[in-house]
Amino acid sequence: MAKKNLYFLAIVPDQPLKDQVHELKLETAQRYGSKAALKSPPHITLHMPFQWRDDREEQLIEVLQSFRFDNYPIDIRLKGFGFFPPRVIFISVEENEALKELQKHLCDHIRRELNVFNATYKDMGFHPHMTIAFRDLKKSVFPEAQRDFAQREFADTMKIDGFTLLKNTEKHWEEWMKF
Repeated sequence: MAKKNLYFLAIVPDQPLKDQVHELKLETAQRYGSKAALKSPPHITLHMPFQWRDDREEQLIEVLQSFRFDNYPIDIRLKGFGFFPPRVIFISVEENEALKELQKHLCDHIRRELNVFNATYKDMGFHPHMTIAFRDLKKSVFPEAQRDFAQREFADTMKIDGFTLLKNTEKHWEEWMKF
């Protein structure tokens, strides 16, 4: 039986934004004990993690290479912090129709070509954001962390013209290939 790997699709920011978000994740780990977000590079998830057979990785890559999207580049604005109580803290992504369209078309393509479905978290739909703390943030610490980040300013922009396939290797997510 072929080994299965975990993959997901995301937008990974370029430097220096990538380092800036990573620093926020490090600070959250040190101040609030939430280290899980450090297991992946800063990103906006387009397709939730899915399993795929190791011996069919080439097929996955070919299907992703065949994806076409006519509305690049997309300007994305990050502004402030948001929260999914009782554990999640994230950088907010401003409403963006082109980004929603990219996510929908990409997920439709993968479902149609590979029969892989994007099970959104608790059927919340697509809510683009960059997570800085989540599942291991203690519920008892969340209110303090939320107050802290609610008082902070954060604003940046990024221009994207593709997406990244991330692969889980040894309990960490690596940027595997850009499309």
